[in-house]
Amino acid sequence: MTVTLKNGVLDPQGKAIEGALGSLGFSGVGHVRQGKVFDLELEGADKAKAEADLKAMCEKLLANTVIENYTIALD
Repeated sequence: MTVTLKNGVLDPQGKAIEGALGSLGFSGVGHVRQGKVFDLELEGADKAKAEADLKAMCEKLLANTVIENYTIALD
C-alpha cells in the first residue's frame, strides 16, 4: 500500500527533496511530494478479506486519514 499526503497539505520533506535535487544539478524537477510504501505479506488466499484487513490497518494505524490518502494493490 502507498500512503501520501492529501492535496493541500504542506509537505516539508517533499520541498526539501525538491531543493536538494536542484542543488545536485537535476534541473526541470517540479513539484515533489513524498510518501510511504508498506509491503505486507498476508497469509491466506481470500483477496476480499486481505483487502478489508489492509483497509482496516490503514484506517487504524498506517495512515493518518485526516491528512493522508492511501491506495492498496494486491498481487
